[in-house]
Amino acid sequence: MHIGMVGLGKMGGNLVRRLLNKGHPCVVYDENLAATQSLVSQGAVGAQGLADLVQQLPQPRAIWMMLPAGQITEDTVQSLKTLLQAGDILIDGGNANHKDDVRRAQELLPLGIHYLDVGTSGGVWGLERGYCLMIGGEVAAFKKMAPVFRDLAPGQGQITPTPGREGFESTAHLGYLHTGPVGSGHFVKMIHNGIEYGMMQAFAEGFDILKGAGQSALPAERRYDFNLADIAEVWRRGSVVSSWLLDLAAIALARDPQLADFSGHVQDSGEGRWTVEAAMEEAIPAHVLTAALNARFRSRQSPSFADQTLSALRHQFGGHQEPKKS
Repeated sequence: MHIGMVGLGKMGGNLVRRLLNKGHPCVVYDENLAATQSLVSQGAVGAQGLADLVQQLPQPRAIWMMLPAGQITEDTVQSLKTLLQAGDILIDGGNANHKDDVRRAQELLPLGIHYLDVGTSGGVWGLERGYCLMIGGEVAAFKKMAPVFRDLAPGQGQITPTPGREGFESTAHLGYLHTGPVGSGHFVKMIHNGIEYGMMQAFAEGFDILKGAGQSALPAERRYDFNLADIAEVWRRGSVVSSWLLDLAAIALARDPQLADFSGHVQDSGEGRWTVEAAMEEAIPAHVLTAALNARFRSRQSPSFADQTLSALRHQFGGHQEPKKS
């Protein structure tokens, strides 16, 4: 299936590579000419701008935006709004606010342009592992794009469906899911990332406490000099906390148990804040998620080894380049 991709950063570029590997023709555009040329050398068709990209796609067109949330995505939607035609599908796979999705879909509806919001999880590892996709929008548009979603997703692989799901009519076991109307895909991804904040914070604080057990201020008989890389490795086998996040922590600690390259200055990309805001709107307590978000704010004032661990985890799964330790 032909698809256009706007935004060829770490995620967008790898989405295109995975689609090309699966046989989907891709027309690509990024303001960074080198990013476009790199994918052209791998089989994509390059575009010189949005108008050129639209012109090179067969109708009805499908265009996927993989851009930072905010003004750049807004400007791109407004530009494409004047270039697309009835029956075309516009997809936002970035980490947009679900409220923006609802507004944009309403603006495009009178023009007959379909809008899908696709929460995309998988980071820089998605090229090989596949991407978990949470998709909001019209059912008809979702079904039309199903071949793309199916090939981007991991598939069932060796993970058998949960017992009790026999007979469920769902694609969830394949790694992609239609979650509901416009906005629902990014809402689910927002909560996913809020939970991720809490899980990462728990690992980070746990390893910080383990590291602190070797402090000279503690009584000698209660002083432990732990090998953090070994502990992460043994937890990966049979432990109830085994997970992909733990796998990534183990990789980072094996490379450098002191995480010396990471300053501990931890950014937040928006979804954590929006998750807490949604909890407040719904009057639902979110103690852990709120504390994890606040911990990221505090990291920018007095970073700790826990914050260095968070930075290392973010770098492992998303390639996030945060300030390095000086």
